[in-house]
Amino acid sequence: MKYPTLLDRFLVYVKENTRSDEESTTTPSTQNQVEFAENILLPEMKRIGLQDVHYLPNGFAVGTLPANDLSLTRKIGFIAHMDTADFNAEDVAPQIIENYDGSPISLGTSGYSLDPKDFSQLDNYHGQTLITTDGTTLLGADDKSGIAEIMTAMEYLVSHPEIKHCEIRVGFGPDEEIGVGADKFDVEDFDVDFAYTVDGGPLGELQYETFSAAGVKIDFLGRNVHPGSAKDQMINAFQLAIDFHNALPETDRPEKTDAYQGFFHLMDLSGSVDQAQASYIVRDFEDEDFQARKQLILNIADTMNAAFDTARVIVHLHDQYYNMKKIIEKDMTPIEIAKKVMEDLDIQPIIEPIRGGTDGSKISFMGIPTPNLFAGGENMHGRFEFVSLQTMEKAVDVILGIVAAR
Repeated sequence: MKYPTLLDRFLVYVKENTRSDEESTTTPSTQNQVEFAENILLPEMKRIGLQDVHYLPNGFAVGTLPANDLSLTRKIGFIAHMDTADFNAEDVAPQIIENYDGSPISLGTSGYSLDPKDFSQLDNYHGQTLITTDGTTLLGADDKSGIAEIMTAMEYLVSHPEIKHCEIRVGFGPDEEIGVGADKFDVEDFDVDFAYTVDGGPLGELQYETFSAAGVKIDFLGRNVHPGSAKDQMINAFQLAIDFHNALPETDRPEKTDAYQGFFHLMDLSGSVDQAQASYIVRDFEDEDFQARKQLILNIADTMNAAFDTARVIVHLHDQYYNMKKIIEKDMTPIEIAKKVMEDLDIQPIIEPIRGGTDGSKISFMGIPTPNLFAGGENMHGRFEFVSLQTMEKAVDVILGIVAAR
């Protein structure tokens, strides 16, 4: 179905810089997210007819659409995140490519292009309307497409009371991209039987498995002396970092893994001969494999430290989120409903693990089972990001079907 307000709404959202900041100690991590919620989302939620619209200290903008059929007793939530990833998000200038013909798309005057030779998924979008970047920023479809789809679905339901639906709660939250957005999620306030994050990628994605995730920061403590007289005295912190990295399995990296394979991902390396720091993310699906990866990091550090008279490899490791399959597989109702709705809409459900995480990972363990629905974004987190308007429209169709399901 076509929704006249969907594209314009999405374009308004993506032009707002809501990039999160991993170094921040506030919630939300950036004031831009607060302003986006207070100045754009909350007024719009009220305008389209949602009730009990409020902004919580945890950074979530929340609203309710009461049931209009008392026989539909479920309470269902839809969640999307406001922040965008760690890439330029200032002065986003979307391009609209109508009736895409399959040829390379120039991204403004940046010199970059979306070329099917590099991005074969473009072949899935012939004849569709694509929204791209101008090559200088990300787009922000992750996850402003999800926000736009949820908001459009709620607006449609309010203006079409003949569609009978259950009670619906919507929540738009901060800081998903830096892994802390759902840490303070208020389950009691949201008060639903189950929810969906609308934060997936291409058409048909329906996901209830995620990585389990840990973050690792490692301090390498060297000893710097003049290189001309360094023999048996210098301890190069950078060399310690290199030795540590080389002790990890060479094939267990993101660029060499897929499906259910986990990895170690070096995110940052900085410092000097005297002291260096590295940060990693560690990912795997099964508990045993996840624990083994964390233990390997600790074992490598212990082995390296044994060669010195003091510890020179200091590991700081913390768990970030866990595979939500543990929770959702206890009652597959939200998956079964979404799967049937997609099939009724002639959308092929793609039920595969997320090689990442969503706010739903943490929210599921807090007590609200929260699988993930497609929102349409492709090549997310960078200048090559794009989304199909037709896929976004189908995401709205799925939301409408879920809340009307009996």
